[in-house]
Amino acid sequence: MSEKNSKPSIQTSTRSKRSTALGTAIKKNRWFRLSARPPEIAEIDSLLNLYWGGPERRITGLTLRIIGVNAIALVILLMGILYLGQYQKSLIEARLDTFETEVRLISAAISEDAIEESSFGTFLNHDKALGMAKRLSQSAGKQIRIFDADGQQLGDSFEGLSPEEIRYIEKSNYRGHQIPESIKVLKNMAGFIIGLLPDRRVLPYYPEIKSDKATDYPNVPDALNGQVSLSAWYDSRDKIFLSAATPLHQGNTLSGAILITRTGQDIEDDIGGVWLDILRIFAATLIITILLSIYLSGVIARPLKKLASAAEDVRRGKGGEIPDLSHRHDEIGELSIVLRDMTSALWERMDSIENFAADVAHELKNPLTSLRSAIETAFIVKSQTDRERLQKVILHDLDRVNRLISDISKASRLDAELSREAFETIDLTAALSGLFDAYKTPLERSKERNISGVDIVKIDETELRLSMLKDTTIQVWGLETRLIQVFENLISNAVSFSPEGGVVQINVSLQGPLVRITVEDQGPGIPENRLDTIFERFYSERPQHEDYGHHSGLGLSICRQIISAHQGRIFAENIKDATGNVKGARFVVILNSL
Repeated sequence: MSEKNSKPSIQTSTRSKRSTALGTAIKKNRWFRLSARPPEIAEIDSLLNLYWGGPERRITGLTLRIIGVNAIALVILLMGILYLGQYQKSLIEARLDTFETEVRLISAAISEDAIEESSFGTFLNHDKALGMAKRLSQSAGKQIRIFDADGQQLGDSFEGLSPEEIRYIEKSNYRGHQIPESIKVLKNMAGFIIGLLPDRRVLPYYPEIKSDKATDYPNVPDALNGQVSLSAWYDSRDKIFLSAATPLHQGNTLSGAILITRTGQDIEDDIGGVWLDILRIFAATLIITILLSIYLSGVIARPLKKLASAAEDVRRGKGGEIPDLSHRHDEIGELSIVLRDMTSALWERMDSIENFAADVAHELKNPLTSLRSAIETAFIVKSQTDRERLQKVILHDLDRVNRLISDISKASRLDAELSREAFETIDLTAALSGLFDAYKTPLERSKERNISGVDIVKIDETELRLSMLKDTTIQVWGLETRLIQVFENLISNAVSFSPEGGVVQINVSLQGPLVRITVEDQGPGIPENRLDTIFERFYSERPQHEDYGHHSGLGLSICRQIISAHQGRIFAENIKDATGNVKGARFVVILNSL
């Protein structure tokens, strides 16, 4: 068979486009599939939330910095591993191309020297073929086996040689060097990683040879069929070697075949050199990563230490200020903002407590002074009428002190209760209707509301009117009991200032995302310079017909405190006619609607 006709037979070898029926095909791909999470381990979500700090924001700026710095070395190594896989494939392909040329030359030389003519036709001279094979084996550094046309092995170029002589012949084909142990470890690790990847080609292992028959040797059956066959293998020591079989023929007459094998140590040396380069790059990258990690730890630790030191100064009462790190735009910046807000709120709370204590002392001092004066006077006066009058003063002052202590106790617990109790969605329409019904008699409660959405009830001589949008539900976020407390205080104040036969009007309306509730009376109004002062603690501006000391002056202060906790506003204004005359007071509460 001619060289031209033998060329297509290469398609059956183990190269990327070649395979044989003797197991030299590439192994099947390995796949790893991620199965769906079973419902019985839904607790993983809660564990992730615990690890990441909640579901709101899992990948943050600081997290990306840490991941980025520590992933550099791994990314470099992974890129090197992926590159080495492709490099090894290309290198084996190139060596097979070169090996094919050498095999054809060796086949041509043996055919030219050992195939002879006789009267019976052409035949293969066994002695000449073996002698030529041994000479070519020593010069080319390859093992050559010769088979006759019937598939029987005639000889082996390494037959009769010692292991040392065989190693010397094999090494004559390349200039090898010892691969460092670190490279071997890295290659083993990389081999495991590459094995996990899909579509990963792995060289087959050379089959065990059980006899001298051509059928037991890879590639040889193809050669006896007139084809050139080449393959790359792993031996039992996981070393690469190449094998090739080619026919021995003169003209179109097949006289035998040769099997040539060579070590792939030169391939492994080239790959080892690239591995060494990758190891150097990996080591340099690892050092840089360590240095960057040290730098990053400083970037994280220094501001945290600074924040901790400032917080410790605040704890010890040394004053100072929490540093502003909001420009960092990461978790540490957020921490500094929260600490600054917390410290500011703490100082405000401490100032508030200090002012509250001073106000309490002042308010308690007035009735106590009056009480002491009355008691001292009682020992002096002799008139029974004067003594009875002083006794009434003493009882009045005691009631006033008792009322102050009760109101002060409620006010002091309010902040804690507002922060402790859980807010919820409130139907403000239903809540105000329920409050309004509390002022009604049982018979009045059974009546339906006016078709216009206005509800009316009488409190003593004052008419109370509630006006809301009919068939409209208004919802807010907060504590229903506390909001009802606010409106009770406002209604009570409005009724106390209203003249006989007056009207207290309550209006509820929506203004975009806000709810506006107003409580209007027809009283004397509020002095313009007291519109904000009336919300201060212990300030009392009462009608003339009420006895002095009947109110503690904490009602409106508590109202503002509750509304502020609901992220709302409360303020007062006077109702004026066209000429500017005051016709009453209006208290306005603004809340966020849902």
